[in-house]
Amino acid sequence: MRISEIKANEDFTLQVILEDGHKGIFDVTPYLKYEAFQELKNIDSFKKIMNGGYFIEWDCGADLSADTIEAHLKTSG
Repeated sequence: MRISEIKANEDFTLQVILEDGHKGIFDVTPYLKYEAFQELKNIDSFKKIMNGGYFIEWDCGADLSADTIEAHLKTSG
């Protein structure tokens, strides 16, 4: 599954639209306890997100796969 669009929110969640049209919210806060995601506790760093289609990545090198996002996405449509 590919990620079509992604937007970082102020509450450390991501608005996600998947290629099949499903939309939802993905909560990143459970990941912030891990070392690779520590820099993302800064909201400015969190907002520097890149969509790789099959993954998302931040400037600090932290990343999440589309499969992980899809598995934990709270869908809204």
